[in-house]
Amino acid sequence: MEKYREIEKSIIKKFRKDIWSKFVRAVKEYELISPNDKIAVCISGGKDSFLLAKCLEELKRHGQFDFGLEFIIMNPGYQEEHLNQIQENLKLLNISAHIFSSDIFDVASLHGGDNPCYLCARMRRGFLYNKARELGCNKIALGHHFNDVIETILMNIVYTGQFASMPPKLHSTNFDGMELIRPLYLVHEEDIIAWAKSNHLQFIDCACSVTKKKSGKRREIKQLIEYLKAVYRDADLNLFKCSMNVNTNTLLGYKKNGKKISFLENYGNRENTVEKNHSDVV
Repeated sequence: MEKYREIEKSIIKKFRKDIWSKFVRAVKEYELISPNDKIAVCISGGKDSFLLAKCLEELKRHGQFDFGLEFIIMNPGYQEEHLNQIQENLKLLNISAHIFSSDIFDVASLHGGDNPCYLCARMRRGFLYNKARELGCNKIALGHHFNDVIETILMNIVYTGQFASMPPKLHSTNFDGMELIRPLYLVHEEDIIAWAKSNHLQFIDCACSVTKKKSGKRREIKQLIEYLKAVYRDADLNLFKCSMNVNTNTLLGYKKNGKKISFLENYGNRENTVEKNHSDVV
């Protein structure tokens, strides 16, 4: 059996519970894929996006309805060694991808300030949408997983003073008719790492030439979450759950469609502000 076939088999056999089942659950629960969709799978070169590519291939092969796939790779300014490793993994995993270049790393380095990752992500998204549309796709798929979601929640709380999460899908604001989906939404990073190690796969980590010079905020948040889990083992799960269990009766305010709404606007409605007989906090 060829190596890529063994890797594909491991996803639906050895890692069925931790990866495949959670991947399929997210696709179904969040209605990420519809018949006749054409999806551009965005491969960054890391373990997450390569796993996503193989999962979507398997779903297309064995799923309940047909949809199209294209695989795209944007080179934002990788060093030659990183680009070579990406190409080697494409060959190993039997993936045919469209590779195109941009100058994102240079721009983020010059204009990204203390948070170049934010600027890089926004620019990257635009380039990916453009390439996807060029290939006739109506959706792009990114490799964000469970840990990315909870890290985003905590980063927003700590660094920006707002509660904001990372939804499993969203409509593009700048590209009409385009959507972004995150099929690995429920898959834990530790299980992706285990899959890669089990198959003796090596992927690029962060190949960014900018953040190597700076302390990444996401790295700090990862360490904070590990500390919280040491205090309470289900801290990561509760961080995830909190984005679907928001008690709006206890909020000082919130934003909806860009508009700020204060709790005072609804305070006159006794039904929304009456004190409950149970405690709101632990």
